[in-house]
Amino acid sequence: MAEKTAHIDTFARDNLPPAELQPEFLLQGLDYPERLNAGVELTDRLVEQGHGDRTALIGNGRRRTYKELADWTNRLAHALVEDYGVKPGNRVLIRSANNPALVACWLAATKAGAVVVNTMPMLRAGELSKIIDKAQISLALCDTRLLEELETAQQGNQTLRQVIGFDGTANHDAELDRAALDKPVHFDAVETFAHDVALLGFTSGTTGEPKATMHFHRDLLIIADTYAKEVLQVTPEDVFVGSPPLAFTFGLGGLAIFPLRFGACATLLEKASPPNMIEIIETYRATVSFTAPTAYRVMLKAMEEGSDLSSLRCAVSAGETLPAPIFHEWMEKTGKTMLDGIGSTEMLHIFISNRLDDARPACTGKPVTGYQARVVDASMNELPRGEIGRLAVRGPTGCRYMADDRQRNYVQEGWNITGDTFWQDEDGYFHFAARNDDMIVSSGYNIAGPEVEACLLAHDKVLECAVVGQQDEERGQIVAAYVVPAEGIQPSDALISELQDYVKNQIAPYKYPRAVHFIEALPKTATGKVQRFRLRE
Repeated sequence: MAEKTAHIDTFARDNLPPAELQPEFLLQGLDYPERLNAGVELTDRLVEQGHGDRTALIGNGRRRTYKELADWTNRLAHALVEDYGVKPGNRVLIRSANNPALVACWLAATKAGAVVVNTMPMLRAGELSKIIDKAQISLALCDTRLLEELETAQQGNQTLRQVIGFDGTANHDAELDRAALDKPVHFDAVETFAHDVALLGFTSGTTGEPKATMHFHRDLLIIADTYAKEVLQVTPEDVFVGSPPLAFTFGLGGLAIFPLRFGACATLLEKASPPNMIEIIETYRATVSFTAPTAYRVMLKAMEEGSDLSSLRCAVSAGETLPAPIFHEWMEKTGKTMLDGIGSTEMLHIFISNRLDDARPACTGKPVTGYQARVVDASMNELPRGEIGRLAVRGPTGCRYMADDRQRNYVQEGWNITGDTFWQDEDGYFHFAARNDDMIVSSGYNIAGPEVEACLLAHDKVLECAVVGQQDEERGQIVAAYVVPAEGIQPSDALISELQDYVKNQIAPYKYPRAVHFIEALPKTATGKVQRFRLRE
């Protein structure tokens, strides 16, 4: 572990996992200078490269060029340091929906050498308090429209001393904006080390105590220089659109880091519903889309009704495994590939993916260059091709939980154990079976819930569904399907029998759902992940 740091406040470095509990990092071919500030690399560096007049961000009715973004973030960085006393290594929490002001605050705090904690607008005071306490956050920046929960969290909190409002609407009419208004447009960014912590990503969708994943300045660039460069093949002509919150590393990569690394443009939506995304795609001729399979289903229907999504050259599906029917229908309607892949907050972004010229249905693809993956048993032995086991991965990024005993479970023998069950075919392609806890064991059979889901989704009377194991005295567990019927379809016993028979005819009969529950909507996280634990409860 390199000991050098530019941090004056060394809390983050002091709480890294011990070296022996960290994964092996494969950094060959990724040569960054010893001193590296990701905030500079994503703004001022692009201006130096001649992209100053290109549009960097579109959101809330305004376009901002790379020169404007560099100037804006430099002014904000001055304010953070001079008016609010931010020191290198301090944790700064940011609370906002997806908008350019959130990106500007994140970049400014990064330039000031802070460790940023981006949080979702839907978090409540209790959840924010856990994050504030765990990361020992003394300063928070908040869109003034979302102050209430944060101010509630601040009451009686010993750590959070300052909550500073910023204007997320593009009017620049809030305390932070006014403090930055007369600052110089040049800022000498803190010369952080490539291995200084830049970001704490709190994991989503979990119950109980939150886990903070720790990512370095170099990590923020690695995901662009591997996945975005190789798989997405980003150029300055690209226009990005998507639904994941920037508070999640998946959204931060796809809607900020990837476009800004290559001089492209990001369009940001505070409410990224499928209709809003469709409008943005049509208006700005977006070329790269990041969203969940359920949103792509809505887009496919919209195309039938006349929406023009022909500008999209690349549709990235994530949040949930991509059902084969959606993949096929997208290919039929657009003639273009839909990219399925797998990533995690711990790994920062996608590490196994299909490619634009090599994509298969019901397949996650092959490791991104620089990453290695294998399917292993409980003793870390690699399993033969075709056998289902735990996914183990390593590469230039990896899991570093902040002061958390769960590090021992995630990292084993230098490999990251992602919590996913996979199998690898004879050609080396990886196929998702289930989350480790989504495997259903019924009468001795191992049944992968997502396989049953994909089958049900191909039925024209099913809009959405999720499959979980339901406790059963006789069989241990049975397959239980929670089904949202298609528009105009009424739940009935006859429909249950129809769906059960359909599954029996499509896949091995023992996998059919012995229980079918009709519901109006599936419980989901903000990124579109189905919260199966809530269905199990």
